[in-house]
Amino acid sequence: MGMDYAKCAKEIFETVGGRENLVSAAHCATRLRLVTSDNNRVDMKKLEAIDGVKGVFSNNGQLQLIIGTGTVNKVYEEFLHISGMTAATKEEVKAAAAARQPLLKRMIKALGDVFVPILPAIVASGLMMGLVEALGKAIPAFAGSDWYGILDLMANTAFTFLPILIAISATRVFGGNIFLGAVIGMIMIHPNLINAWSVGSMDAAEILVWHLFGFPIRQVGYQGHVIPVVIAIWLMCRLEKWLHQHVPEMIDLFVTPLCTVLATAFLTLGIIGPAFSLAENYVLSFAAWIITVGYGIGAMLMGALYPLTVVCGIHHMYNVIEAGMLSAADGLNIWMPIASAANFAQGAACLAVGLKARNAKTKAVAIPSALSAALGITEPAIFGVNLRFIKPLICGIIGGAAGALLGSVFHIGATSYGVTGIPGFLITLDYTLQYAIILAVAFGISFILTWFTWKEEGSEETGKDKVKAIERALFAPVKGNVIPRQDIPDETFASGVLGDGVGIVPEVGEVLAPFDGVISSTTDTCHAVGITGPGEMEVLIHVGVDTVNMKGDGFTLFVSEGEQVKAGQKLIAFDMAKIKAAGYSPVTAVLLTNSDDFPNFQTVKSGQTDALEKLFTV
Repeated sequence: MGMDYAKCAKEIFETVGGRENLVSAAHCATRLRLVTSDNNRVDMKKLEAIDGVKGVFSNNGQLQLIIGTGTVNKVYEEFLHISGMTAATKEEVKAAAAARQPLLKRMIKALGDVFVPILPAIVASGLMMGLVEALGKAIPAFAGSDWYGILDLMANTAFTFLPILIAISATRVFGGNIFLGAVIGMIMIHPNLINAWSVGSMDAAEILVWHLFGFPIRQVGYQGHVIPVVIAIWLMCRLEKWLHQHVPEMIDLFVTPLCTVLATAFLTLGIIGPAFSLAENYVLSFAAWIITVGYGIGAMLMGALYPLTVVCGIHHMYNVIEAGMLSAADGLNIWMPIASAANFAQGAACLAVGLKARNAKTKAVAIPSALSAALGITEPAIFGVNLRFIKPLICGIIGGAAGALLGSVFHIGATSYGVTGIPGFLITLDYTLQYAIILAVAFGISFILTWFTWKEEGSEETGKDKVKAIERALFAPVKGNVIPRQDIPDETFASGVLGDGVGIVPEVGEVLAPFDGVISSTTDTCHAVGITGPGEMEVLIHVGVDTVNMKGDGFTLFVSEGEQVKAGQKLIAFDMAKIKAAGYSPVTAVLLTNSDDFPNFQTVKSGQTDALEKLFTV
């Protein structure tokens, strides 16, 4: 007896808590995707026991029910009828799921979204700054040379103008005009303002003030800052959207940008910035006091808190504390080993992610960022990797705290400031062994903890369909030359709208099953086939470009929908000579249509390939 789609949909609807607990619903080729108001109200075991539901798991705020190809769409139709909901796209469901995440998680995600696009700039600058500073300390003559001057200029540019980069990226994330965002970023580091890194060494009387609206506004910039820039841009985008909705269209073009920039700039310089500066003063006072607390407890606490002050962009202000220590009677900077242990630990956590990750993009960011952190520049590691994944940040905090505690116990002191990590050996010559030990301890604890506690998202699914990611691979269904997806001579395939993948210029006119799976779709013209395989990978194999116009001439289909197939089984035979004679390209698109569900998707083959060589991993 066939499946009762209405009964399945009704039981799902009741088990997830009815309409009052539903936010959005959509489906893909195999899954019903739901966003609920409260997943705690859902009995997962009962849901999984419903006839027709093959597995249930929660991912990124979505409740995903595995139902199967050719069945899920029918259950979905009944579900919409029973619930009274309207159909949503997968993207709309993802947006709804993101909106249901806890505030802290949404804030961290927003910071990650802001920093991901600018990571190449800060990773490159971070590495270059670390190397240039290390060479300057190791070779004093080089530090005064023209080469040092120009390399230092190139290295620190991204960090000097970091608020502008952040402002532009944040405006994209929050949905505003990026050029207005850039203007706000420029205002915050305008050369007429006192450089933020110089404020700590100035007396209060030296800082110029504007007196506006009955209260003073300090003429101080925000070089190196992160949080006040993001807050300012978030406010700007909200204001810009509100003005677009309320200002008459005929004057919107000039009224909205003018009011947006002026209002945001005044609020930033008058309220957001000063409030943040006040918080900085409290942090600095607390840090200066706590590192003197006995038995190294204060140093340990500051070793843990240091990365969080990097997130806030106030770590440069610690130079004030260091300068004060160097001017004291003993002339030793005991803050440096604390910061160094914290930085080295974050680099170690980042390196563990880079070595353990299977995602090529994660590796490409994490490994150079770890090297940058080892040289004392941690922003790429913290913002690019550790803060995004949280667990590496926490593991780094633990390792940093342990290293800082040892630094205090050993009474390590530096003879200068502004240098941490490996270059720090140059200013701790009297404590070389002890300094090496604290770095080793900070590194070891952070690396080991990260290695064993951090798990790459998407590496496993939960529910009845649990399949380890390492077992998921797709093998070339066609012998030929593998080309990037973007080079497929069809705009739809090349754009990635149907999923990520590759094209293959075929040498043999046959398509083989790329893995053990189920045929999820076929075409009347026999030129394309869909197949679902391990971990619910949904693959489209499309022979040729516009070959649908050949109406099946030159194609033979050997399988039917719902048929179980084995890797290497022949699916389609095609006549390349006929395809070319008809004026069409024989390039075969091999696309993972649900690639957005696999953040670790990676093409592992390019150029010449035989059939059934490994092509993708997920």
